[in-house]
Amino acid sequence: MTLGIRKLIVIGLILLIVCVANIMVIAAWLQGTGVIKLAHEARQEFLTGTAITIIVALLILLVGRSNGAGQWIGRRCRVCDRRMGHNDEYCSSCGSKA
Repeated sequence: MTLGIRKLIVIGLILLIVCVANIMVIAAWLQGTGVIKLAHEARQEFLTGTAITIIVALLILLVGRSNGAGQWIGRRCRVCDRRMGHNDEYCSSCGSKA
């Protein structure tokens, strides 16, 4: 897991906690702007059983990058997220052990 992904997870958790703490204020604001009515109409019109089935099938078929395919390129340092050689034991930029 790269440093950038860890930062995104922390920021996402902070935003989630803030949103949960203010859920009633957010719901009233969405009701006032008409977003809830628009979402209800869009759900009735576009989100049919077939569309949900296709979305779920596409999410299942999504696969990440294979470990074997990109391994010849090298690894990334866990500390500074720089590219390392395949056989390097230490990162050349920050000196941490791989």
